[in-house]
Formats: sequence, structure tokens, C-alpha cells
Amino acid sequence: MSLVTAIAAADSAAALAHFEASFSFETDCWDVHDALASGKQDFVLLDVRGTEKYAAGHVPGALDLAHRKIIGSKIAAFPAGTLFVVYCAGPHCNGAARAAVRLAQLGRPVKVMPGGITGWLDEGFELVRA
Repeated sequence: MSLVTAIAAADSAAALAHFEASFSFETDCWDVHDALASGKQDFVLLDVRGTEKYAAGHVPGALDLAHRKIIGSKIAAFPAGTLFVVYCAGPHCNGAARAAVRLAQLGRPVKVMPGGITGWLDEGFELVRA
């Protein structure tokens, strides 16, 4: 028996519920790029890495707001139902998850773009510099 099968896979119903629910919490770089390119951006994209890294290169249309600086007064200008999509450096970084926690604590809808800058570049998409 391998380490892969040492723990049985979930039954299909549980797997379906789990994977369907994951789309409520995250989106991918391609879907964000498609929304930006098609003019269908119905969310606020936040680069949560910090101003220096943002200036060095960020996803087009992203706003610079480090996860440590997410507070009610900084997002008060956005209507209550505004969806925030947050990203950081990539899957090796937990800044996006930290930002998502802060936004959720403030009662805001939020999704994480887990690939972050790394995933964005892996897809062949360009960054812009501030």
C-alpha cells in the first residue's frame, strides 16, 4: 500500500461537496485575467504584498494594500457587498490568506487567488510597474 492510498479517498458525494465549496473561497489567475481582459471585472483586486513589491510589478488593475494594513477605514469607500480578490507572492506565501481573514473579520466577501504573482507569471501574463 502506498502513502497515497493509506488513507482512503473521500466518497464521491463528499468530494463533490468539498471541491464545489472550494470555488467559494478561491479563484485562479486565468479567471482573474479573463475578467480583466473582457472588461467584466466585478471585484476589487488587492495586491497584499506591500508597496515596494507592488511597485516592482503587480497584476494590472490591482490596488496596493498590504495585508497588515487592511482595516475598516481603508475599505470603507467600497460598497458592503463588494467582492475582494486578494493575492500575494504565490502558493509559498500566506499573505493572501491573512488578508482574506482580515476582510472576512470586517464582514467583507473575499476570495484568494492562490497562485499569486508566481501563478500569474506561470500563465504567461504580464505585470505592470508602478
